[in-house]
Amino acid sequence: MKTYFLIAIVIACSCNAQKQTTGELPVFIKEKIEKFKTETVTNPPRSIYSYTYMDTKVYFFPAPCCDRMSELYDASGNLLCNPDGGITGKGDGRCKDFFTTRTNEQLVWKDERK
Repeated sequence: MKTYFLIAIVIACSCNAQKQTTGELPVFIKEKIEKFKTETVTNPPRSIYSYTYMDTKVYFFPAPCCDRMSELYDASGNLLCNPDGGITGKGDGRCKDFFTTRTNEQLVWKDERK
């Protein structure tokens, strides 16, 4: 009986933690996730990461494929730069140090569809 009670508590806590994490996301991130869910699955699948960059929280959207540029947004949804991708693979050149100075990586969302 104690085992079932413990399992129920663990499940309840994990669901609560997941809701809190999702609830803390900026609206533009939630909107992008909903948009990605309506699109065809990409290869590699779409994902979103958060980092600390230049002492602020940013959101990184890796490019889904082939010469397309990744996107880096601030917490308000403003596009800061395209850190990589494009024909040269070096992005738009506006945040050349992103990959060497970013910290605190966290996976925010990944498309788990097949």
